[in-house]
Amino acid sequence: MFILGYLLQAISAVLGIALNIAMIVIIARAILSWVSPDPYNPIVRIINQLSEPILFPIRRRVPYMGGIDWSPIIALMMIYFLDIFLVQTLNRLGASFL
Repeated sequence: MFILGYLLQAISAVLGIALNIAMIVIIARAILSWVSPDPYNPIVRIINQLSEPILFPIRRRVPYMGGIDWSPIIALMMIYFLDIFLVQTLNRLGASFL
């Protein structure tokens, strides 16, 4: 059963890294929205391409209120919830098998 424990801990570690990267990308997208970046800059394009699949479904459901785009804040809260709940649950479940 220790193999299952190590597998669950590895999945939780990889998922934690992926969620942290998603969080950084969304924060970068929010910071870029404050300035007027060149849309043809490769870094700006990559950040937009990585964050749009996360933010678009939220934007579809949550309208702009007062001229503020709430989708990055909601996405960050959802990522943080997944990081706390799912990653730590998988990690503890994996540790219980060791």
